[in-house]
Amino acid sequence: MKLTGKKVLLTGATGGIGRHIALQLAAQGAMVALVCHDVAKLSKLMDEITQQGGKALMIVADFSHAHAIQGVVESARHQMKGVDILINNAGVLDFIVFEQQDAERIAQMVQINLTVPMQLTRALLPDFIARNSGHIVNVGSIFGSIGFPHYATYSATKFGLRGFSQALRRELQDRGILVTYVAPRAVQTPLNDAQATAMQKATGTRLDDPAEVAGRIVGAIERGQQELYIGQPESFFAWLNGFLPRVVSQGLKKQTALAYPFALRK
Repeated sequence: MKLTGKKVLLTGATGGIGRHIALQLAAQGAMVALVCHDVAKLSKLMDEITQQGGKALMIVADFSHAHAIQGVVESARHQMKGVDILINNAGVLDFIVFEQQDAERIAQMVQINLTVPMQLTRALLPDFIARNSGHIVNVGSIFGSIGFPHYATYSATKFGLRGFSQALRRELQDRGILVTYVAPRAVQTPLNDAQATAMQKATGTRLDDPAEVAGRIVGAIERGQQELYIGQPESFFAWLNGFLPRVVSQGLKKQTALAYPFALRK
């Protein structure tokens, strides 16, 4: 699928991966509606895109508030006269011992990582069905296939997003609508706080470059790929976990022990 002239709604547009997705889509001729809560970052990214000859517009939204979802959809419809591709990229994570995580933060993570993508999809789906075309891209995580210690809530939301993507793809398989699920491994982004960064160094965790990950995602969109798992051996362990979870659990024991002191919040 050529991206020239496509109208794209991209959440989490100013994040590590999101920013590069926006730049690469615009470079290929797509019009990108950039969604984020940070006005300054949105303005900077939009200026960068327009200076390079691309087309972009900004939609300011805080997805911590449920009412923001419909506002984003209405704004995209009004400003772009429709949406061809929805990229659900916005997300938050905590690296923390689960018993120390606030109840409010758990609810917020479920809202942003899972409820928002589902509700944005639901709001745009009638448009896609009416045209018998459209593309939904859900950016998940390798932790959506491997329940990873100290990322319990994050893993739960990404497991949910993976399941939603799979079920919806099967539901829409004869409607001309594509559903792509993307599962990156750890990426060099601001989502990783100082504790997580220290843990990654201590455990030798591989971190991918966000521009390269964005390039893989844009390529998957062009090909209409159903699923994209990024990085080895993590992708192999994601597959293995579906068959032999005890083997993966055993393999994670040492890393879990090393990570635990970094995950504690005092």
